[in-house]
Amino acid sequence: MVSLTGISSKMLRNAPKFYEVAKRVIEITEGCIIVAHNAKFDYRILKLEFSRLGYSFECENLCTVELSKQLIPDLPSYSLGKLVRSLGIPISDRHRASGDALATTKLFELLLNKDIEKTIVKTYVRLEPKRQLEPKLTEIIQSLPSVTGVYYMHNEDGDIIYIGKSKNIKNRINQHFVGQAPKSKKIQLEVASVTYEKTGSELLALLKESAEIKHHKPKFNRALRRTIFTHGLFSFTDEKGYLNLKIEKIKGNVKPITTFSNIQSGKSFMNKVVEKYNLCQKLCGLYKSKNGCFSYTIKECEGACVGEEITKNYNSKVQQLIEKHSFKTKNMIVVDYGRAVDERSAIWIEDGILRGFTYFNLNFQITNIDVLSTLITPLEHNKDAQHIIQSYLRRNKRLKVISIED
Repeated sequence: MVSLTGISSKMLRNAPKFYEVAKRVIEITEGCIIVAHNAKFDYRILKLEFSRLGYSFECENLCTVELSKQLIPDLPSYSLGKLVRSLGIPISDRHRASGDALATTKLFELLLNKDIEKTIVKTYVRLEPKRQLEPKLTEIIQSLPSVTGVYYMHNEDGDIIYIGKSKNIKNRINQHFVGQAPKSKKIQLEVASVTYEKTGSELLALLKESAEIKHHKPKFNRALRRTIFTHGLFSFTDEKGYLNLKIEKIKGNVKPITTFSNIQSGKSFMNKVVEKYNLCQKLCGLYKSKNGCFSYTIKECEGACVGEEITKNYNSKVQQLIEKHSFKTKNMIVVDYGRAVDERSAIWIEDGILRGFTYFNLNFQITNIDVLSTLITPLEHNKDAQHIIQSYLRRNKRLKVISIED
């Protein structure tokens, strides 16, 4: 035992006896599920020690060894030390209560992210005793944290009936429960419990909400199953050779440079980039005239609208805008807030395709693609996911975006 854990009998001489902590163990595990690495072993020891005190200890438990084998198959080893190291999870104080517990917590959070079918959460909900409808709404709200993430509303059978995201889950659920709209009232009647997944990042919450709704198709999320954008930015070359930009409704399979939820947000974007890149209002669809645009009359446009600006120079500015906001061929990592102070989230885009996300400790490098690919939890790339990322990047200039060289 000493060679395995480094814990000697001398170190345990002043440790409390089990009967001294037994009551506290019951208090902190009551109504909870024990999560442990090789949970059968730990649970067997707990039951044995309690039986010696004449107490029958019963508690649901989840084993991160078994879950890891299901969700991350074909790894060379599932021992806690080797497993967390291979997944980039920092670990200290190995074979000590605090170190192993923290590493198991981080591992369990990663497994919850990889559990796309939400089997773990659904099983947990079914294990909970059924409660009366009215009293529990307040209880549910009180049990939830004020964090950024995705939340899942379940009925009495554990089925997901509604999925949402919020920067403050507690407040958002409260809004659902006091709402007077027909849908809110139906949710209040059917909801039996609420689970949640803390993301830290609003962008990741948006992506996971969209993906989860498409996957689970909850009965009260019908509106969000449809495409969430209507208009796009398109380019074309006019008869004089100038690159023109326009905001139009998306039709068919034509791929826009970037997308917008409505025409108003598209025009707002165009007004900003015309000023930023010194573009022509007329050639960007913001000013209709047979002659020059309004900015040209006040000498703020260099005259592309009347053929005065050199075509090559003007097109170069438009091309900069297109490259900045186009998703095509982008290779980058979007770094955002994590679930803790010392953690960050990373969303990986490769060749313009969303690959997935992961969390990493601030002391851990995530620019190595080989390492990143082992840590990543896949997210499906689709038009909605692309729209969410592009819109979020436009609104949040503070985000750290790491370009990955080929």
